[in-house]
Amino acid sequence: MDAQAKPPQADSSLTHLLAALAPHDDKALVLAYETGAEVQPGYHVTEVKAGSFVTLDCGGNPDAWQETILQVEDIPARDSAGPMRVGKFRAILAQVDRKVRLAGDARVTVEVSRPGEPMKVYDVAAVEVTGKRAVMRLGERPAICKPRHRARQQAASACCPPAADSSSCCR
Repeated sequence: MDAQAKPPQADSSLTHLLAALAPHDDKALVLAYETGAEVQPGYHVTEVKAGSFVTLDCGGNPDAWQETILQVEDIPARDSAGPMRVGKFRAILAQVDRKVRLAGDARVTVEVSRPGEPMKVYDVAAVEVTGKRAVMRLGERPAICKPRHRARQQAASACCPPAADSSSCCR
């Protein structure tokens, strides 16, 4: 058994994800989310989106980034083939990249839904390889106030936390 676990990666990039999966093309790709639940083995990657975002947060700070958004329909398998192989998943992304350029440093977002249900948005939290499976662990993505989040990060890395500044957010 070749158990390997990659630590959770906040805002994991497309390059990081593909590199973690590359040596495992023959393994079943399993998507796990919501307290250990797994996407059904017949899941279907319905769309791959290359998104560029330019935003203004609630503190008036501009931001820009790119995302690769994988839309996944969570459906049962029609036969006993099981989940798609990592190689097929990587081939899908390579085909998309030939037609719609995918940025390697783009944040990977995974949208998952069963038919008739609303989509839920996830980040790639980790890739774990055990036996015949490569498990892409999906972590919930909460909404955040970026100015408050940045202030907390700066306070955590500073020896003396800055004074509370309520003007950094629109509250």
